[in-house]
Amino acid sequence: MRRVRWSSVLLHAALLVLAAAALGPLLWMVSASLMPAGEASALPPRLLPSAPTLAHYRDLFGRLRLGRALLNSTLLATATSVLAVVLNALAGYAFAKLRFRGRARLFRLLLALLVVPAQVAMLPLFLLLKQLGLVNTLAGVVAPGLASVFGIFLVRQYALSIPDDLLDAARLDGAGEWRIFVSVVLPLLRPILVTLALFTFLATWNDFMWPLIVLSDDARYTLPVALANLSGEHVLDTELMMAGAVVTVAPVLALFLALQRYYLQGVMLGSVKG
Repeated sequence: MRRVRWSSVLLHAALLVLAAAALGPLLWMVSASLMPAGEASALPPRLLPSAPTLAHYRDLFGRLRLGRALLNSTLLATATSVLAVVLNALAGYAFAKLRFRGRARLFRLLLALLVVPAQVAMLPLFLLLKQLGLVNTLAGVVAPGLASVFGIFLVRQYALSIPDDLLDAARLDGAGEWRIFVSVVLPLLRPILVTLALFTFLATWNDFMWPLIVLSDDARYTLPVALANLSGEHVLDTELMMAGAVVTVAPVLALFLALQRYYLQGVMLGSVKG
């Protein structure tokens, strides 16, 4: 019993240390964003602001007009997540439950593409979007995230757990394939679709490279690109940069906490059923 108790104490102590190591930088980021100018660079370093102020946030949304970039990131991440969920759900269900010629070969080809780095496809994708006239447009930023091999694989593995008898019963009742997908399949796929939407939203929100390549107009910049441009002009303004980091992290952190239950349910059930 003593050994078990000491093991539990050591385990919880290690978890607390790891949690402090993970949360420490985030808490200092919030604290530094509220410090007066120059205080975050003082020696010895301060953990708490001497006089908390929101001046840096006012500068970001007033003088530096970061609100437009925040709106662009929100619209892009939301649109990409919604469209990606719809397209990946359709493709994943088709690979799992519909019979068509070459299904297995096509799916194996898609899986082989998982080993190809995303950076390799950026140049041909950029040239394709240039031919379509989508360079320097928000649609050009959304396009690459609409369908992903990982999303199709995720939905397909989860959809395999849906009983064929349930789908056959719906067909016997006269339901068409679209009605079956909307009324029967989508409710059963909800946990994995929420997980996929969260993955897609976070990836789109945090993406820096692709918007930097596609967009050239400041008015269309996303939040990471706009902050990178600000850091070049305000590299020594640590408090302002920390305020920008808080603006970037806070929305996705709040979204993850709000959908945490569905996310964990989708991951756990997907791993068991897949």
